[in-house]
Amino acid sequence: MTQSYYLGIDAGGSHCRARLTDAAGIVLGTGLTGPANARIGTEALRATLDEAIALALADARLDPEVLTRTHVGMGIAGISRIGVREGLAATDFPFASVAYATDSVIANLGAHGGRDGAILILGTGSIAQVRVGGVDFAIGGYGFPISDEGSGAALGLSAVRHALRALDGRTARTPLSLAVSDRFGHAIPRAIAWMDQASPRDYAAIAPLVMDHADAGDAIARSIVEDAAQHVERFIETIFERGAPNCALMGGLAPRLRPWLRERTVARLIDPRGDALSGALMLAGLNVSAPV
Repeated sequence: MTQSYYLGIDAGGSHCRARLTDAAGIVLGTGLTGPANARIGTEALRATLDEAIALALADARLDPEVLTRTHVGMGIAGISRIGVREGLAATDFPFASVAYATDSVIANLGAHGGRDGAILILGTGSIAQVRVGGVDFAIGGYGFPISDEGSGAALGLSAVRHALRALDGRTARTPLSLAVSDRFGHAIPRAIAWMDQASPRDYAAIAPLVMDHADAGDAIARSIVEDAAQHVERFIETIFERGAPNCALMGGLAPRLRPWLRERTVARLIDPRGDALSGALMLAGLNVSAPV
């Protein structure tokens, strides 16, 4: 009997991950590449996806011909943008089948094993993904800088603003402002040149610095983090108001922001059952009871 395979892909703003399994859910190979947000364009997105898939196949020591027997689930950041799905549909992927969703949808599927529930992703950006009565919908996540409250990019943007104001003398210099402006040699023209090219990921790279200084007691850093925590609190309140039975925090920034939330908020949170790639494999058609 010809063996079937399942491939899950999580294509986000920071990286693209792939996980290849057999029909029993046993992991055979994985791949990791760079950013794969739909903003980079269909051609660049396809190249990144192909690279992640090739790495997973190589890790599994399988030939590309098995892709014709592989069922694929892809969660792609920004796939809701106009024309992205059409662009992907026009590509010539050699898969047995392929299903697409946003990266937040597969993360929510993985977190709750396909059941009703919600997640709040706090990473480079932020978005709440909810499933109620089997219906999926998102809250927020419209993109930086108009959205993504409580995210790493939002923290970084606030820190850069503070550093520039401190250099102007419009606000007091603090250890945080000095640490941020030091990246630009304390020169405003260099900061402006950086901002002209900076991506959300570049701003998010400053977030750990903000968190470190907030934990150390820097007054401005604390105010930035407290503001982010308030946005997170409101996200979680809205999630439950919209009917979700539970909520899990996910994303690289989540562990650092969690201690800044109120105890009553933390008490309402649960731990995710699985990750986004688990959800992508469910999207591909892998039995949710399989050990992924």
